[in-house]
Amino acid sequence: MNELMQFLQTTGFLTFTWGNFAMIIVGLVFIWLGIAKDYEPLLLVPIGFGVVVGNIPGVGQQGQGVYNAGSVLNYLYFGVSKGVYPPLIFLGIGAMTDFTTLIANPKLVLLGAAAQFGIFITFIGSLLLGFNILEAASIGIIGGADGPTSIYLSSKLAPHLVGPIAIAAYSYMALVPVIQPPIMRLLTTKKERVIKMKTPRIVSKREKIIFPIVAFIVTGFIAPGGISLLAMLFLGNLLKESGVTDRLANSAKTVLIDVVTILIGLTVGASTAANVFLTPSSIKIFVLGACSFMVATSAGILFAKFMNLFLKDKINPLIGNAGVSAVPDSARVSQVVGQQYDKTNFLLMHAMAPNVAGVIGSAVAAGVLLSILGN
Repeated sequence: MNELMQFLQTTGFLTFTWGNFAMIIVGLVFIWLGIAKDYEPLLLVPIGFGVVVGNIPGVGQQGQGVYNAGSVLNYLYFGVSKGVYPPLIFLGIGAMTDFTTLIANPKLVLLGAAAQFGIFITFIGSLLLGFNILEAASIGIIGGADGPTSIYLSSKLAPHLVGPIAIAAYSYMALVPVIQPPIMRLLTTKKERVIKMKTPRIVSKREKIIFPIVAFIVTGFIAPGGISLLAMLFLGNLLKESGVTDRLANSAKTVLIDVVTILIGLTVGASTAANVFLTPSSIKIFVLGACSFMVATSAGILFAKFMNLFLKDKINPLIGNAGVSAVPDSARVSQVVGQQYDKTNFLLMHAMAPNVAGVIGSAVAAGVLLSILGN
């Protein structure tokens, strides 16, 4: 009987709490959304499973959790807590990204810049809700809908908030097809939704090679604090476009990014233990994240409408939503919503310009904040 009681005390049944139950349900919902609804399954499935892992009672007491020094999960979480994984993800993103439309129509970079307005609105809102300036800066990046950048900045400025910030950022990235369309319809007219944009000019191979080099130098000078993200993003793109490093580009955009995505999803999810995650601060972060995402989407759309006041060749404002960094999902939303009103209107290639500009913009914004606040 004594041995039986000792065994029971080592199981999770005796220490199971309602908080653990709630978080396990959240993890299962994430897995369901990824599998059944196909909402960013590459993100939500590993994150959801990680949430379940992190909320098995007794894991921390047995020294196996992400916060237990020396545990396997703790070593894997090192890449999150020290900001190692995000630059590796940016390398893969760069190797997958085609900047052709942005090069052909550079004015669309302004839509990506406008969408970053959500970052600074959220920054101000976080300060008003009682977060300190470092925490507010980390929370603000959620407005860029860029999970890796959110993790990178929070790991430097507010490491104790990495879990809720990452979960919020990735959750809203996955819910792009749900959140953005109502805002897009609300802020545009039927006439604007059927605007057909001119086919972009043909971009030469030389331009594609020169672009990542020049763009890195310019953005690096503007935001040296974001050098790790920017360097990896543009290096990945240079590997893709150079034509002589196909093996490296293919490795970066397949094997490397897949492995890092699994590790970042699992460990971020596992960091959401109920006793750490279920706090008033986490709830505030989720509310702020939702608001920032809606503001960023609205800012991109409204700025496209503003630009049309001065342009002869009009921009379909539906592509303004793609200014957030959720690549390529927000660009796909532009295409889907546009075709609901005109089956012959193809917006995807145009939407990719503000979409990739948003990736650059969020990295630059993070670099600026890190340069100012990181010392």
